[in-house]
Amino acid sequence: MLETAKFFIYNEPIVTEKFLQQGVFWKDGLCFSCDRCSGCCRYDPGFVYLSPRDLQNLQTWASLERAVFIQKYCRWVLQGDGYEYLCLKELPNYDCILWDNGCIAYNYRPFQCSSYPFWDYLLENEQRWNVNARSCSGINRGKWYSAEAIQGFLDTAKQFPVIRRRRTGESGNSTEK
Repeated sequence: MLETAKFFIYNEPIVTEKFLQQGVFWKDGLCFSCDRCSGCCRYDPGFVYLSPRDLQNLQTWASLERAVFIQKYCRWVLQGDGYEYLCLKELPNYDCILWDNGCIAYNYRPFQCSSYPFWDYLLENEQRWNVNARSCSGINRGKWYSAEAIQGFLDTAKQFPVIRRRRTGESGNSTEK
């Protein structure tokens, strides 16, 4: 059996009230408009973690059974916490396996993709947000998102934890929980 984990595995989920009291930089909202350049889907290595909901949506898109979809489109990525996380595969040039002159599963894409750039990691501090803006022309321009809307992305991410399994033993065997 598979186990689920927090959507963003490196950081604790952000709670607006706590961080507003600490003066988070996004308390007055942020601007973002995706220009669909696909820069976040291509060129650089990365991980698109899948929740059970994401996996089901993508299976629907592909009309494939779970095991077949995982074999064709996914990989297990070992992280430092001893768990392997189910992620979409990358092509040798680091493009997402679902990218072909745009996302071929756009209407079924994982929440991680549709919620970009409102990830807890990028919202930790303004410097990190602005560094990311250098590689994404949609950040800090276009549509305004309130702090409540941004919190909505973070809350939704917490509701749909990603799929993981515990790695055991020297041989790299895995036990699914």
